[in-house]
Parts: sequence; structure tokens; C-alpha cells
Amino acid sequence: MDQMVFRSDTVLSDVHLLLPNRGHLMVHLNVAGQPVFASRFKILRDCKTQDFGHGSTTAEQEEKTSHASGELGRDEKKMERGEEEEGNNLEAQRSPKVPLDEDGDLDVVRRPAERVPTELCLRNRDIMYPTILSRTEPDATEEEQVEEEECPRDVIKIEHTMATPLEDVGKQVWRGGLLLADFILSQLEMFRGATVLELGAGTGLTSLVMAMVAKRVYCTDVGHDLLTMCQRNIMLNTHLLDSGDTNSEFGWSEEEVADLHDNATVLFAADVCYDDNLTDSLFRTLYRISSNLCNPGTIYLCIEKRLNFTIRHLNVTCEAYDYFRHSLDNLQDLVDGKMRFTVEQLETCFPQFLQYERVDQLELWKVTASHL
Repeated sequence: MDQMVFRSDTVLSDVHLLLPNRGHLMVHLNVAGQPVFASRFKILRDCKTQDFGHGSTTAEQEEKTSHASGELGRDEKKMERGEEEEGNNLEAQRSPKVPLDEDGDLDVVRRPAERVPTELCLRNRDIMYPTILSRTEPDATEEEQVEEEECPRDVIKIEHTMATPLEDVGKQVWRGGLLLADFILSQLEMFRGATVLELGAGTGLTSLVMAMVAKRVYCTDVGHDLLTMCQRNIMLNTHLLDSGDTNSEFGWSEEEVADLHDNATVLFAADVCYDDNLTDSLFRTLYRISSNLCNPGTIYLCIEKRLNFTIRHLNVTCEAYDYFRHSLDNLQDLVDGKMRFTVEQLETCFPQFLQYERVDQLELWKVTASHL
């Protein structure tokens, strides 16, 4: 699977386009017959000092800092000694006479090849069987689908596709979700103990990061196959979650609807505005949910401004982004006597915790919803 065949309607995530092939492992085929890969996203910074709920005390953090400083000093001394030894080795290599042939070229003495009997080669060779990838059946149990594997607490394991038609791009990992995950990790106290709703969760990566600190996260999307992939990713990352029900069936119970109505204060979505119809559906849903919540809500929307050359305009345009900005303006200018929305663009200069290219086209918007 090193070479993939792309059709004219194939969409490939920039995240996987820029990362090396060895960073992804193909694990199985989904119900649609699309190859599913497993990628690991390591949290680059020490998030334990920010306390996900079981953080270190101040004294422990100071002790770790001093210990790290001591190790740094010892590493510097080792590097200095290593440089001295390397210099001595270079001098020693220059001193012996290099064997040369008549023309002055380097004369290399080749070792004769060992001849091993064919029977011995076949007898010592390991027997290998091909791995046949099969589609994941919808009725397969989670225990059969999820492999038992220990994963460090600072690593997020995500199963995803790499090349899909436009209608299935939610099965991929996009930079907007990674930027929103960085924002969550940089503002832990803001989301600690909150009840949160994500719209268009896709692979569920951002919801997983939010679940590391929030009280409850409702991870939503459309399509049984997409929700199955999201649920599988939750099962693969139980090491990140302190508690909670990770085996919920798809759908809403009366208790969950009541909890969302009474306690939800944060809504967010990332990279879901690539089609005008989807953008209209997103803003209608945001208005309907915000107007029915008991508490004032804060909405975080992340989008990547994608430049495309169109034949219609004969120029580089960002039609999906322009329509998203138009929808934001309409939401802020809305006057219905029930709700007031305040729109604000946030700076993206917060620390980066995950490995991806934070391009200038990534934007994060904050919408504050309040009842009149």
C-alpha cells in the first residue's frame, strides 16, 4: 500500500501528506472498503505540569525541574567529552597510511562471499503467511476490533482514512482539529469540569483531548460508519480518560438531553465548513441548540482558509471560507428578540502541543451566545 490510486474526486488530508509514510500503519478496511490507518500523535509538551486532574504538586514540579537541569548539565559535559573523543579519533584515522593502487585510487580489500548451501537457506528461513485485510463488520464487538496494547498517556492513537471522496473527509485528520486541540490543551482551566458538545467530530480526536479535562463531552456526527470509527478511537484511548462511559450506543437518551440542556456551556466544531450547504446546517444547528440551553454558551469554530484556482473566476479564491465569514456576519447581525451573538477572532499564538504545520491560513473564532 505504498502507492495509492487517486481518482479525480479523491481528497487527501495535508496532515498525512506532510508526515512520512512510516508514521502510519494500515490496520483494516472499513465498511465502505476504504483502507484505515493508525497514527500516533504525541503531546510534545509536558502537560502533566498543567494538571489534567491528577497533576503534580508545586514541590514535585520544582524537584522535576531541578532534576532535569542536573541532567541537562551532565548531558552538556558528555557532549564536550564526546567532541574531544571524536577529534582524537579523527586524528588517529589520519595517521595510518591509506592503501592506494597504481593510479592513486583507494585500494579496497573485499571479503570473499560465503557460499551457503541452498538446502540450509531454505531450512533456516522463517515461514511467512500473507495478511489478508477484511472489512470490519458492523455487528462486530468492540473487544474483537480493538487490540489490547499499552499506550503512553502522552500519546493519542487515531484510526483514520487517508484518501476519500469529499463526502467522507470527516474520516481523515485535519489541521483545524489539531489547532483546536492545541487551544484546549493551552486553556485547561477554562474547560475543566465543563459539559461540552462537539458538532462534526469526525475521527473524534478533538473530543478525546477535551475529555481529558472536561466533565462530559458529547461527540456527535452524521453516519453510522463515521460514528463507529469515532467510537473505536475512544476505545483505543481509554488511557487518556479518567472515567466515564465509553461504550454508549449511538443516539440520545432522555437523561443526556436533559443534561445537555441544563449544563452545557461550550460548543465547538473544526473544519466542517467546506461546503455551503453544510455551513448553513452548522449555523442553523448552533442557533437552535444555543437558544434552547439554560446557560449562556461559548462556541469555538476552527477553519482553514483553503485557496483554490477556479475556472469560473480565473483567479485564486476561497469560496467556502468567504461563505463561512458571511454566515458569521449574519449570525452577529441577527435580531430576533431572543438571542444575541458576539463574534471574535482569537489569536493562534498559543503553544503547540501536537505535531503538524500551523499555517497562517488556520483561524479560530469565538462566538458568545446570550439570551435577551
